[in-house]
Amino acid sequence: MSTIFESFKAKIFSDLHVGFLCKVINFDSGKCAADVQPLIRTTSDMPAIIQGAQVLAHRLSVNGGEPQVYKPHLKQGDVVFVVCADREIKNALNGSVAAASTGRQHDVNDAVVLGVLGCNLSS
Repeated sequence: MSTIFESFKAKIFSDLHVGFLCKVINFDSGKCAADVQPLIRTTSDMPAIIQGAQVLAHRLSVNGGEPQVYKPHLKQGDVVFVVCADREIKNALNGSVAAASTGRQHDVNDAVVLGVLGCNLSS
């Protein structure tokens, strides 16, 4: 019984996506979205590319000045940290409260790129 429970638990945890490192394959600055590939292999196959992950931008006030919008500039090969939203994000991207169209939870289709790892930034 213990073996069955451990196998079931391992399956659940392998299907739960929370946060992981990825490599940028392509970045669309107009859509502020990136195609990324997870860098940790969990099976014998290469990790599948996640397409169209939303990328965070920032609105900052520097030294008390007027707030300015800073959009990301990702390069192919950048190592980024990606999280998966608790629920489907598609219907909420316009800023309105909305119901999810699916029952997805912690799914790679709802991935968001938080940013480039500092150790990976180069000129």
